[in-house]
Amino acid sequence: MPFLVALLVIALIIAFLFLSTLFIVPQQQAYIIERFGKFNKVQFAGIHIRIPFVDRIAMKTNMRVNQLNVQLETKTLDNVFVTVVASTQFRVNPENVATAYYELRDPAGQLRSYMEDALRSAIPALSLDDAFARKDDVAFDVQKTVGNEMSRFGFTVVKTLITAIDPSPQVKNAMDSINAAQREKEATRQRAEAQRIQIETQAAAEAEKTRLQGEGQANYRREIANGIVDQIKSLQAVGMNISDVNNVVLFNQYLDVLRSLSESNNSKTVVLPASTPGGYQDMYSQITQAMVTANETAERSAYTPKPSHTAAPSVPRI
Repeated sequence: MPFLVALLVIALIIAFLFLSTLFIVPQQQAYIIERFGKFNKVQFAGIHIRIPFVDRIAMKTNMRVNQLNVQLETKTLDNVFVTVVASTQFRVNPENVATAYYELRDPAGQLRSYMEDALRSAIPALSLDDAFARKDDVAFDVQKTVGNEMSRFGFTVVKTLITAIDPSPQVKNAMDSINAAQREKEATRQRAEAQRIQIETQAAAEAEKTRLQGEGQANYRREIANGIVDQIKSLQAVGMNISDVNNVVLFNQYLDVLRSLSESNNSKTVVLPASTPGGYQDMYSQITQAMVTANETAERSAYTPKPSHTAAPSVPRI
């Protein structure tokens, strides 16, 4: 009986030792194995064997991507204080798991310090408008700078994002006022441009109207002249001499003018000879006589000789 108990104890000890030699590493994890307190190797996902009481699992490292959020206050090139919120994703480099464990005690704290230093170096070199417009470039520069520093400790910076740049409420209100003023300026310019176009269009329309009125007036006078010519030819065709034809044409024009004056809204009082239409012949005679007299006077003035200056005859001396 004691022999069976001892045999059972030995079997249990052997089973315990055998099971202690086996261990399983889950997916996306890495185990650091130390032998007698010294680094031995890194084991990744799967089943592995170790020497009991000699090898031990020093660290179980997570290989998934971690995220660190950083928030800090800094100022821009134009002396505006802003609150910058940045996020960075990082992970342990599978080739440097041991370096990440043995070289760096607080990876998140170290990464935060590098992020804050890089942001405080990048943002003050830009104005507020440039910081908003070039935040992707700033994030890339920060990622490059921090990634180079963290790679020495076995970490890889996957991505860095600047998620917010918040100035103070007073600065926001001032920016809103500036934007409103700029938009009002642009609206005023557009209204002035529309008014200028309206004035130019109206002036062009007035010029076209005047041109068409001039063409219409010229055509009207041309047709009147053609009508007078046709009327003179018709009267000459029935045997009237040129003097009687002129009298008839002038009298018709005289009557047309009187009719226009009577139909006009702005007509004034017109004084006519009492013997009209018989007095028209007197008016015509007076106008004709005045024109003939004027022509004769002009011709006489043209042919009048100028007095010559001749020297007096000399008297001989005795």
